[in-house]
Amino acid sequence: MVEWLASFGKSEKNGVTRPLYSSSWQAAQQGLEKRMKQIGLEVYYDDVGNLFGRLPAYTKSNTTILTGSHIDTVIDGGKYDGAYGIIAGIIALQYLYENYGQPKKNIEVVSLCEEEGSRFPMTYWGSGSITGVKTINDIEHLTDSQGISFVTAMQEAGFGKGNYQQPLRNDLECFVELHIEQGEMLEREGKSIGIVSHIVGQRRYNVTIIGESNHAGTTPMSWRKDAMYTAAELIQYVMKKAKETSPDLVATVGQMVIEPNLANVIPGEITFSLDIRHRDEHVLESFCQVIFEQFSLIASKHQTEVTVHNWMMEKPVKMSEKLNSISEALLMKENIPYKKMTSGAGHDSQRFGGYCPTSLLFVPSKNGVSHSPNEFTKTEDLEKGIQLLIKVLYKLAYEGGGFE
Repeated sequence: MVEWLASFGKSEKNGVTRPLYSSSWQAAQQGLEKRMKQIGLEVYYDDVGNLFGRLPAYTKSNTTILTGSHIDTVIDGGKYDGAYGIIAGIIALQYLYENYGQPKKNIEVVSLCEEEGSRFPMTYWGSGSITGVKTINDIEHLTDSQGISFVTAMQEAGFGKGNYQQPLRNDLECFVELHIEQGEMLEREGKSIGIVSHIVGQRRYNVTIIGESNHAGTTPMSWRKDAMYTAAELIQYVMKKAKETSPDLVATVGQMVIEPNLANVIPGEITFSLDIRHRDEHVLESFCQVIFEQFSLIASKHQTEVTVHNWMMEKPVKMSEKLNSISEALLMKENIPYKKMTSGAGHDSQRFGGYCPTSLLFVPSKNGVSHSPNEFTKTEDLEKGIQLLIKVLYKLAYEGGGFE
């Protein structure tokens, strides 16, 4: 099933390119729709393109246990990111139905339309729409790199016209997401399953330094207003301060734009990205306050100006202790090695976690590689994850354990 789903949007490098509402995205959703129907699920879309397969309760139930992940990918991404959680949900529901019949509570597997933000400057459109965090107001002015509007792309794919039910849900008892780790902690420690306690908060900034362009040969060092010199000191300060603040805090500068970007001209303007993550909002807030105060002092010392633009501020999200305790008890009973951990990457569980009890479970990633054609997880690890998901869903939907 992994290889089958990866065939929708397969790239020349043996990766997967499946951006939101593209032809490959549509083909993948339609393929999953067919698979869900083949195993006897009740299948439907919502009006933003999320796809659901429902295993209904044998008596009228007003609550739904939801599992799944996202169908979209980054450009030339891997076969497992997102896709594994959907495949796992389909296999789990098929197994449960064939072995135990209909549950006490509805179970649904969802193929979420979007998480990555790889086509439009918007992330978590699928889960955000279900939880009410995202609405049409958030997308009406967005366009992709080709100038195609978000609304146009959605409507050309058949959604956003009111032909399907609205995405906002009020019947979700909980959400369980099974995902590859996208890091190498589990592999390094020889653990089969990761139970996520928190998803880190993320803050992303664009930092711009304004100096003065001038001749590289005729401007004495003491007269310069060098934006590059300022940027170098700012970045060095951030990295040093991050290491001193907390072993779990990470700071990354991944992009830089230099003007005029000529070998014999002193840079007059530089903009660099800054990505900061930690599981504790207070740590994030304190760290950012300290570094940006220091930024102003450093810039002033170099006779330059600095401005900071915040364009993402995701708060840390705690996963459900009750849901996690179910997984932990099942793993301990069978002596399966697991790790309680924090997720340094964002996931749809981050959106659901602020809306309903949520559990995020990881399986190992080989060498921690993800968002790459080299992304890989061993079959036995994929199977262990699905086996755990089956047992968790059975506990919640058949035995009736949960959140009454």
